[in-house]
Amino acid sequence: MRETETLIIGGGLSGLALAQGLRDHGHDFVLLEARDRFGGRIVSQQHGGADFDLGPAWIWPGQPRIAALAERMGLACFAQYSQGAQVFEEAQGRVVQGHGPHAMADALRIIGGLSALTDGLARALPEACRQTGSAVTALSLTDAGVTATLVAKAPIGAQIRARRAVLALPPRLAAQMDFDPPLPPAAQAALAAVPTWMAGQAKALAVYDTPFWRAAGLSGSAQSRRGPMVEIHDASPGAGGPYALFGFIGVAPQHRQDKGALRAQILAQLARLFGPRAADPAELFLRDWAAEPYTATAADSLPLRAHPAYGMPRSLAGLWDNRLFFAGTEVAPQWGGYVEGALEAAEAVLAAISDS
Repeated sequence: MRETETLIIGGGLSGLALAQGLRDHGHDFVLLEARDRFGGRIVSQQHGGADFDLGPAWIWPGQPRIAALAERMGLACFAQYSQGAQVFEEAQGRVVQGHGPHAMADALRIIGGLSALTDGLARALPEACRQTGSAVTALSLTDAGVTATLVAKAPIGAQIRARRAVLALPPRLAAQMDFDPPLPPAAQAALAAVPTWMAGQAKALAVYDTPFWRAAGLSGSAQSRRGPMVEIHDASPGAGGPYALFGFIGVAPQHRQDKGALRAQILAQLARLFGPRAADPAELFLRDWAAEPYTATAADSLPLRAHPAYGMPRSLAGLWDNRLFFAGTEVAPQWGGYVEGALEAAEAVLAAISDS
């Protein structure tokens, strides 16, 4: 049986950042990710030599952790394109253009996409300490610490024994694991109650050879009350092409199962908003996060209409004699739901481990 000081379950940004911190402090760890890739909800679509984010895309001024990490990794940022008019589509179908304050004017993006961060973090970790394709199904408390049971490829095996375990994944996914002894009812209820950020969302990305909307004086940003996309932005690289528009799909997961019909509706909407050329992209990519079992649960079936009040529930503190920790953006006290929150949560767990 593999043994380690700290078992990190979840290889998204929070788990990767925690692993990096433990490595830098000389701590022994194993990082497991259920998917066949690291990054979690951060993933980029490659096309024509460019990388387009299909999960989180932006970082913001006043977020020191993500800015410092990008600088430390030598990754440059560029401003979200926001020059030109915005487009508004009313429920009755009338489309109007307007100028005014641009909601995304302060947003920043990373050259190469946010996956450049997670890919870089993963590559910097020792191969013997990280593994994908390893889903943890159960945790048990023993006199020596915590034993994890998992479905994994070689060489990790079926169980890992650790002094402590960190669940660096959405709380609702953690709630689906088997715990022995069971978590207190208040803790189990708290895990199930925390909405998973962006789990109910789907994103569409239309890639073009030219940014024709810019030549028409449009910023690429649009809002719609008709849909299926409720919000659209320019997703082009900072320099050069190919160019792209991406949109958040506002249709509930149960009503977007027919992908062929959804694609047709997206193309028709793009044409209404940006002209007939928008209906003929080089590629149209869809990413439905509600359909991904390592992101969403049935409770996450509806998109969030407002930003939840995230933070660490009191009932999750000190569990199993301080051998069970929680990380991930949903438990961050200040930046919950943002990539900054993933780093904030990892920072808090690293400090707790270092002090123990």
